[in-house]
Amino acid sequence: MGVLTLVRHGQATPFEKETDRLSPLGELQAGRLADFWIRRRVAFDEVYSGSLVRQRRTAEIVGERYAEAGLPWPGLQTTADLNEYDGAGILALLAPQLEARDVEFCRLVENARDNAGTPERNRHFQRMFEAVMAHWVAGTLTSPQVESWQGFRTRVYRAIDGITSRPGSNRRVVVFTSGGPIGATVQRAVNAPPVSGIDINWRVRNSSITEFLFSSGRMALDMFNATPHLEEPELHSFR
Repeated sequence: MGVLTLVRHGQATPFEKETDRLSPLGELQAGRLADFWIRRRVAFDEVYSGSLVRQRRTAEIVGERYAEAGLPWPGLQTTADLNEYDGAGILALLAPQLEARDVEFCRLVENARDNAGTPERNRHFQRMFEAVMAHWVAGTLTSPQVESWQGFRTRVYRAIDGITSRPGSNRRVVVFTSGGPIGATVQRAVNAPPVSGIDINWRVRNSSITEFLFSSGRMALDMFNATPHLEEPELHSFR
């Protein structure tokens, strides 16, 4: 059996002008993950990531720590199929559609805007984001410029299937990606309804480990959302 490890990138900077990069906490989380694996002499045969900066940088930090420890680390292979869904496009192009026709959603948008500079910012933003995401998943909000939920899932499955179907037995593979692809992969592995993939996505912590066993086109969930490398509660984050 092969082992496929999916790692969510470290904390990014979603509320700043440049959103696709790791925050200082995200860099620390990635380093902690590397140190945890190094102490246990965890080795991988292949390393993949999406093409987003926050995904690649998480992988790079781990690789740098392995090099410093004198341990082998395979070359990083990237594919945009492992990228996150288009959250920016959903907010910019689909949310205004919903705001124009849904009074309750207008209230959520106002609350998010009013709390943009407060400690409650993330909670109010999440409520608004979940509301528009539900419509995106259901297909009741669409735009030619925004990837559909079905299109997103199809490309993620294509990437995972491509990785797990490569020749070789007992391969140990690590993929640095985002919450959406992890949620979609877990949903398919446990044969849950497709829409549950987005609900799983909300629970995926930054730099968390989700593992699957795979063989001959079959894949089974073995571990979900583990953060043994983040012992202090203040190191846990979801964005």
